[in-house]
Amino acid sequence: MNAIIIFVLLAALMLTGMPVSISLGLTVLSFLFFFTEVPVESVALKLFTGIEKFEIMAIPFFILAGNFLTHGGVAKRMIRFATSLVGHWPGGLGLGAVVACALFAAVSGSSPATVVAVGSILLPAMVKAGYPMRFGAGVVASAGGLGILIPPSIVMVMYAVSTNSSIGALFMAGVVPGLVLAAMLMFTTYWRARRGGYPREKRANWGERVQALRQSIWGLLLIVVVMGGIYSGIFTPTEAAAMSAVYAFFIAVFVYRDLRLRDVPRTLLASANMSAMLLYIITNAVLFSFLLTHENIPQAISEWLLASGLGVIGFLLAVNILLLVMGNFMEPSSIILITAPILFPIAMKLGIDPVHFGVMITVNMEIGMITPPVGLNLYVASGISKLGLSEMTVAVWPWLLTMLIFLVIITYWPPLTLWLPRMLGMM
Repeated sequence: MNAIIIFVLLAALMLTGMPVSISLGLTVLSFLFFFTEVPVESVALKLFTGIEKFEIMAIPFFILAGNFLTHGGVAKRMIRFATSLVGHWPGGLGLGAVVACALFAAVSGSSPATVVAVGSILLPAMVKAGYPMRFGAGVVASAGGLGILIPPSIVMVMYAVSTNSSIGALFMAGVVPGLVLAAMLMFTTYWRARRGGYPREKRANWGERVQALRQSIWGLLLIVVVMGGIYSGIFTPTEAAAMSAVYAFFIAVFVYRDLRLRDVPRTLLASANMSAMLLYIITNAVLFSFLLTHENIPQAISEWLLASGLGVIGFLLAVNILLLVMGNFMEPSSIILITAPILFPIAMKLGIDPVHFGVMITVNMEIGMITPPVGLNLYVASGISKLGLSEMTVAVWPWLLTMLIFLVIITYWPPLTLWLPRMLGMM
């Protein structure tokens, strides 16, 4: 009965148009005040203790690094390098967009940041080269989702904080699936380009490729700094995030010099705004998780599901459907922080690996980024391309279908996710 009251209250507040974070906090306060003897003062204590985790510091640092890279000329050099590799194939600029998104994803940790960085440069170039705007916007919005699958990933940090999983193992587990999905998105782009007769670029010679690599090498080295540092044990994922922010500032301001020192305060302020928003969501979600645990709701749901005979296959299918539906109406951080405390204990009782489960949830969040009406990547790509939301929804469907096929593969074939972290001895 308590579970029904909590979720009805949450749904009612969200239907009023109230932000998810405030809805979560008000649900907790209302329920504690009217239905329990728990002193409301304990909420204030929980607000602070809930975000006292060292790992959470990785989020503002990755956001700051992503903003420095977006405005610091790193993206345009990565795009030049990507198109020099694959631009001579049919749909070359589209294929270059996927490769560039994969490269930028490996340094930014955010999907919308990846769409902005790559789309603002490549979409005008694609239209000028003779591509339909709908094709270009579809490619960039979909491939931008790689920003939260290929590490570093803010969404993975959220999952790790919610479930006490290893951030390092999650990051390594995202590498192979990220590369496989990038290859599948490239195949879809190539197929669409061949069918549509879209142009290709002039083949770059090896000298031009080496020159493009040399120009982008400072940005690409950040991948080595973050992933190499975590794997070798030189620093933790949180320290890697701080290191990436300092490194991104250095190359944006002093190496590429595309970001002037007087523009740095504006970048810091934008990063602080985004970080504050996410940390406020986390704080209220921690409160909500505390309420669920206090009422033994995760344990009750877990026992009910296990008693109903729902096996691993059925449970994973149900989780995917639930997350895909929620992805239509909520952004990834909120979904993970609300559902992880409920779903994670059930997954553990069924013997599902926590790292595999985390990557599967991340892929669901990635798909949610390009599904209306709340798909963040759709809105970002719509703003760049000036296409309406309905046009954007039609534009992404071939890549959306590809991502759904990939979701089935990642869900029911755990070795794809777990092979690399196991080989590196991180599990």
